Amino acid sequence: MKRVLFVCTGNSCRSQMAEGLLKHLGDERFEVFSAGTNPSTIHPLAIKAMQELEMDISGQASKGLAVFSGKAFDNLITVCDLARESCPVFPGGALPLHWSFEDPAGADGSEEERMGVFRRVRDKIRRQIEQF
Repeated sequence: MKRVLFVCTGNSCRSQMAEGLLKHLGDERFEVFSAGTNPSTIHPLAIKAMQELEMDISGQASKGLAVFSGKAFDNLITVCDLARESCPVFPGGALPLHWSFEDPAGADGSEEERMGVFRRVRDKIRRQIEQF
């Protein structure tokens, strides 16, 4: 089973959606985690966007990188540029990958307009995971 860690800044949207998507799409082939360089809380629109795909990430929690200190991973995937710049090296020879996605938490407008951004980012993450 491959161990994968997704990292972004807040661990509130992109890395949380990536964690949920790989857990769902990867079946039992992956052990999946996510963390943030400056963790906050899971964004409610990220939860809603995933629920549209019948995936529930509401039980996931935002975590800092320190939680995974000393743990080995096969892949460490940063999903934002800022996380890539500040991401530490993990033991075990983790293959670093970088997938840059816009931050949906920064979207402006009505809830429906912001949901459009969350959907677009979620779908881009899904396509990237399917290729992975």
